[in-house]
Amino acid sequence: MSNVKTIGVLTSGGDAPGMNAAIRAVVRTGLAAGLKVKGIRRGYSGLLEEDIVDMDSRSVSDIIQRGGTILYTARCPELLKPEVQDKAVEICRKYEIDGLVVIGGDGSFRGAQDLARKGINAVGVPGTIDLDITCTDYTIGFDTAVNTAMETIDKVRDTSTSHERCSIIEVMGRHAGYIALWSGIANGAEEILISERYDYDEQRIINNIIEKRKTGKKHYIIVNAEGVGDSNGMAKRIEAATGMETRATIIGYAQRGGSPTAIDRVFASMMGARAVDLLVEGKTKRIVGYREGHLVDYDIIEGLAMKKDVDQYMYDLSIRLSR
Repeated sequence: MSNVKTIGVLTSGGDAPGMNAAIRAVVRTGLAAGLKVKGIRRGYSGLLEEDIVDMDSRSVSDIIQRGGTILYTARCPELLKPEVQDKAVEICRKYEIDGLVVIGGDGSFRGAQDLARKGINAVGVPGTIDLDITCTDYTIGFDTAVNTAMETIDKVRDTSTSHERCSIIEVMGRHAGYIALWSGIANGAEEILISERYDYDEQRIINNIIEKRKTGKKHYIIVNAEGVGDSNGMAKRIEAATGMETRATIIGYAQRGGSPTAIDRVFASMMGARAVDLLVEGKTKRIVGYREGHLVDYDIIEGLAMKKDVDQYMYDLSIRLSR
C-alpha cells in the first residue's frame, strides 16, 4: 500500500469525448478510497500557474454524458525543461499532491514520467481520438470520433450520390490512420488513404474511377487521413483527370466533440478508476491500457516504446470490399 493521501487529476493535449467520464471516475474512486482529490485545470500549464481546485463528488455530477473536459486542456512544451519540471514538482508538494492521474496522449505521458522521476507518483490514462497509444487496444474518445466521422460520411455520400460526384472526406489522424480505416470500412468507401500504407500513386485512383464509371458507377467515396492530407488539391487533380465533379470535405474538429458513446463512457470510467487503484497500491510511472479484453498497466517507458501498426487483415479487407 502507498502513502498517497491527495491525488491530482488533469487532462492534457487534445481533448477527447469520454475524458469527463474518466475525471468523474478518478474523483469518486479517490474519495471512496479516503483520498483528497484536486482538479488541475488546463493540464500542465494550469499546474504551473497553480490553477488547482478541490474536487468532491458533486464536482463531477452530470458530466459523464458531456464531451470535452471540464478541467480544460492545453499543451505545455515548456515542461520539457528540467527547471520547469522542478517548478511543477514544487507546486505539487505545495498543494500536498503526492499522486497524479494524467489523462492524455503520449506527450502527456512523457510529462508524467518526468514528474515521476522527481518524486511525484504518476499514472497515465490514454485519452486520444487517434488510437495511437502503442500499449493499448483502446483509447478514450476513439469510438465517438469514428462514429462522428461515419455519420458525416453517410451524409456526404447522400449528396455525392445525388450529384454523381466523387467526394474526398478528410478525417483526423496525422500519424495514425485508424479513424480513416474504421470509418472507411463502415461507410463502404471506394478508397481509404492512410499514411501507414498510402503509396501516393494518385494515377491508380484516377484509373480506378475511370474504369468504375465505365461499369456504371456514378459516385465515388475517398476517405483520406489527415496525415496524407492535400484533400482540396487532390480533388482538383482528380476532377481534371477524370472529368468527374470532385469535392473535398474536411470534417475537422467536429471529431473531437459530441456526447461520448457508451463504449467511451464505460471504458473511460474503468480506466480512470484503475489509475486510482494503482496509486493506492503504491505503483507509479504506469500507463493504464486495455488489451485482449482486460485492463492492464505498463511502465511508461515500456508502453511508449512499443510499436503499433494498423491491422493488415483489416486493411486488406477494406481493399477487397471496395471492388
